[in-house]
Amino acid sequence: MGRGEAPWPGVAARRLLLGALMAATAVATVSCGNSGDQGAGSGGSSATTDPPSPTEACVGAVGHWARELLAGGEPYGDYQSMGLSNRQYGILREVVAAARAAERDRGDRAAGALIDRRVREACEEQYAGGGPSDGPWQ
Repeated sequence: MGRGEAPWPGVAARRLLLGALMAATAVATVSCGNSGDQGAGSGGSSATTDPPSPTEACVGAVGHWARELLAGGEPYGDYQSMGLSNRQYGILREVVAAARAAERDRGDRAAGALIDRRVREACEEQYAGGGPSDGPWQ
């Protein structure tokens, strides 16, 4: 292994993929503003958008990794490297286990629907009180 090379095969590709995923997520987050929240003086366009709520951030991140793992992908490092919190990782583990059973018993479509439903329900339950700067977190 020469200087500057990845310590094991595939790491460089995973890092590149993770970087591309993060860039695509940032672009999608910025470009998917809520068009119904235009202020009185905005002139019909919004140059800035509000960040996603903790619930929506959870749904997006956990949903992505659930599909990735169900498709046979390997997690990139630990849950923090995946961009997940401990509570989001707990949701991910439960959802992936249930989705694998659904995929085995009822097929891909049922597993995908289960992921959508369970991730949203679990994230809404976990973040009902808000994020770290509000609600019961204070």
